[in-house]
Amino acid sequence: MDIDSFGAVREARWERLRRLSGSRRLTGAEADELTRLYQATAGDLAAVRSAAPEPTVVSRLSVLLASARVWLTGAHTVSTRDVSHYLSTGLPAALYRVRWWGIGVTVAVLALAWLSAWWTLTHPEALELIGSPEARAAIAEEEFASYYTEYDSSSFSAFVWTNNAWLAAQCIGFGLTGVFPLFLMYNTVIQLGAAGAVMAEAGALDIYFQLLAPHGLLELSAVFVAAGTGLRLFWTMLVPGPRPRARALAEEGRGAMGVALGLVIALFASGLIEGFVTGSALPWWLKVLIGVIAVAAFWMYVFLAGRAATLAGSRGDTEGDFATDQVALAG
Repeated sequence: MDIDSFGAVREARWERLRRLSGSRRLTGAEADELTRLYQATAGDLAAVRSAAPEPTVVSRLSVLLASARVWLTGAHTVSTRDVSHYLSTGLPAALYRVRWWGIGVTVAVLALAWLSAWWTLTHPEALELIGSPEARAAIAEEEFASYYTEYDSSSFSAFVWTNNAWLAAQCIGFGLTGVFPLFLMYNTVIQLGAAGAVMAEAGALDIYFQLLAPHGLLELSAVFVAAGTGLRLFWTMLVPGPRPRARALAEEGRGAMGVALGLVIALFASGLIEGFVTGSALPWWLKVLIGVIAVAAFWMYVFLAGRAATLAGSRGDTEGDFATDQVALAG
């Protein structure tokens, strides 16, 4: 094929398609013409690819067809209605699917953290691993509290948000390993236990809980739900139930992406609380109350809004334009 002659013969047709696809409005006749030109140009692209795959021509025709396709298929836009529908149905349903996994991880981590703190506090050799008596006293009297006040509130909020969101994403993204979420939760147990033991040794457990409660209740809840979601993915891989394993993993994986989005929002809220409330001059009772309200709102959203969305038929999976057909399964 002589690609130059081929292009010269069809140049007028391609140019006409470009003009029509770039127009803001088309008449009925122009829309019909656009359809015919699109089909003809698609045939031209197939001929060029098979007989003389000239990169420049292939690229030009591909871009031209992509532009024309917008007129033929329409462009999907995200509206506030789409967002509000997702926040009221899809997201709570996705969180509702993993609710008991999140609760299970929460109970396990808090129980093990308490055990870790008790063991560390009652075994001097374990305390020595944290540091000398002087170092532990400095942590309890200065460093633990100064962590929340030594940085600018805005930058500190952004830092803790991105750090925690990254940890949550890792829990979900590497959940199929079955090991990674457990490893991160092990580190959480050790950190909570060691810090609690140091503060208890100094008689400052009240400060420990006052500093953790405002942001930590919501922050830890979100991270625990992320770990539970990752472990659910691992369990689905092992025990898919009546669904084919590939389908089960695909469905749970899509739901997990919805959970990840919800946790990013929750962790953003906890980051704001940690940056602007925890280290502020507000009364301690008000700080703790803010933390309790935040975590209560989170779990009410999971259980109440999630249950309502599930009863309404939402699965927390892909919906709307991206919905997948469902086939009944025996069992």
